[in-house]
Amino acid sequence: LSLVLFEELLEDTSHGSNRTTGNRTKCEGNTNCIQGVILPIWQPENPPFPERVARAMVYFLGLVYMFLGVSIIADRFMSSIEVITSQERRVTIKKPNGEKVTATVRIWNETVSNLTLMALGSSAPEILLSVVEVCGHGFDAGELGPNTIVGSAAFNMFVIIGLCVSVIPHGETRKVKHLRVFFVTATWSVFAYTWLYMILAVFSPGVVQIWEGLLTLFFFPLCVGLAYVADRRLLFYKYVYKRYRAGRQKGMIIETEGEPELPSKGDPTMKEDLLDMDEEEESRNAATRLLKELKEKHPEKEKEQLMELTSYQVLMQQQKSLAFYRYQATRILTGAGGVVKKNHIEQDQRSQLEFCSELSPKSSKVFFEHSFYQCLENCGSVAMTVLRRGGDLSTAVSVDYQTEDGTAYTGSDYKFSKGTLIFNPGETEKEIHIEIIDDDIFEEDEHFLVHLRNVRVLPHGFGSDCTKGFPEEPLVGLGLPCTATITIYDDDHAGIFTFEEPVVTVSESVGVMEVKVVRTAGARGAVLVPYRTIEGSAKGGGEDFEDAHGVLEFHDDEISKSIFINIVDDELYEKNKNLFLELVQPHMLEMSHRKGVVLSLLCWLLIKNDKSRVQPSCSPSLGTLTCLLLSL
Repeated sequence: LSLVLFEELLEDTSHGSNRTTGNRTKCEGNTNCIQGVILPIWQPENPPFPERVARAMVYFLGLVYMFLGVSIIADRFMSSIEVITSQERRVTIKKPNGEKVTATVRIWNETVSNLTLMALGSSAPEILLSVVEVCGHGFDAGELGPNTIVGSAAFNMFVIIGLCVSVIPHGETRKVKHLRVFFVTATWSVFAYTWLYMILAVFSPGVVQIWEGLLTLFFFPLCVGLAYVADRRLLFYKYVYKRYRAGRQKGMIIETEGEPELPSKGDPTMKEDLLDMDEEEESRNAATRLLKELKEKHPEKEKEQLMELTSYQVLMQQQKSLAFYRYQATRILTGAGGVVKKNHIEQDQRSQLEFCSELSPKSSKVFFEHSFYQCLENCGSVAMTVLRRGGDLSTAVSVDYQTEDGTAYTGSDYKFSKGTLIFNPGETEKEIHIEIIDDDIFEEDEHFLVHLRNVRVLPHGFGSDCTKGFPEEPLVGLGLPCTATITIYDDDHAGIFTFEEPVVTVSESVGVMEVKVVRTAGARGAVLVPYRTIEGSAKGGGEDFEDAHGVLEFHDDEISKSIFINIVDDELYEKNKNLFLELVQPHMLEMSHRKGVVLSLLCWLLIKNDKSRVQPSCSPSLGTLTCLLLSL
């Protein structure tokens, strides 16, 4: 509609054209005007120049209005399609080992939805313009004709794909998720252009016959069916298991024999559901790893804020549909901002809602500086900072605090503390000191809580500077975080050494992989922890990774160390590979390896006989995660 109006505008302000069609009327002079579909021809047809400029402005505003209307309708249509194609169902799958698991899979096949509903939604404006023009011209091809749809398809296939390939950052790689489907759809795309040329220029020049239209319509479900067969590995595809990699020569793709994607034989639908389940499990693992990273970067944030940040990061990293990018582009074009950015801003506003009143001239917030504190058992005491922000700082404010047992208990791990903090006028920081009890008992790392409560404004006149009156009662409240968690690391044992995670997945292009080894249940003494890499499907010696073996030296009270492994990027398209990183029995720095093993055995016997008390001289030991799977 917008282009039709724009065409009318151009021809209404131009001269020299003598063309006439069935729905065009001859105007005075040499101007041929188009009878508009929405806006009629403005009478009189040959106005003075100032009035012509005014008419052009009116038509231009109508053009902009219609353009926004079409974009809004198309976006609502795409949003509806997105809701339809995102429907899911739960299925029960039996693994090859007999285990039954429940997974969530999409009802619509991704390939079918992209070729049908998504393609219809993304091309809805072009189809609408073509239908309006054909109906308005008595079913004769107009100046737009099939060029709108064919041009849009060619733009999607050539320009967009070329642009996506060219903008990949240096050193990073991307791969086609479904290579078989890509080959099928690319072949059909090239055939579609050839077929249109044949029916428009060879078989019946300038005329589309009935049999040509019906045959063209039949090609569409045939294309979708073949793409579905390729995607689900049906018919002959289930007997062919291929993989592709880049050849040594530039521009060459080599097809090699590969292993089946699933070790079991069975229904292809069940295999596809298993693959979907694996992807869902990998997504959960990735979200868990991301949550841990954000917790390390932002230790002061509450759990709810970390969950919001994790959701935002996952949303940014996950694969988007065509509907998302279409809707995103329209919002940016109309100045409404991106969908993800808008969602992130709203989340920030919600997370900061508790702190908005800090900037208010009538209210104050009292809260802990950090929500998590850590200390060793021999630290003596731990100090926590309480802050006061916002409001009228000339008033005096008090807040009560009290400790609460967690896995650490009053009297045996820390001393119970309860009291009141008083913020005098102008004061913004106070400290709470909790005494930690040191003993010679081996125990797990423990924690307890400290709560802030009953915050209030002290009576007028309290404090040295508080001498003026107040027209109204000032406001004060608890901010976030109002509860702090203190973790006590036991130092009576040399420590238990383990990996943070059982599986780590990285890209080949990472260069150097960092793996953390943590020390729990004690941090006394200097300990040596040997480690080594073990080949899996990934080969060492510089082929896939460089062999790494050595010793980590943990100093007294040190609770974490990192191992660095060099990864070789061979720039080949190949299946994921894996290797293993193993921790060997640790021993004290001043001990020999043999003495360390003997002492470890003695400590194990002591722990078995009396789990409550273990002498601090016990040697270090390994935890449960001593062999780490590294996936490339």
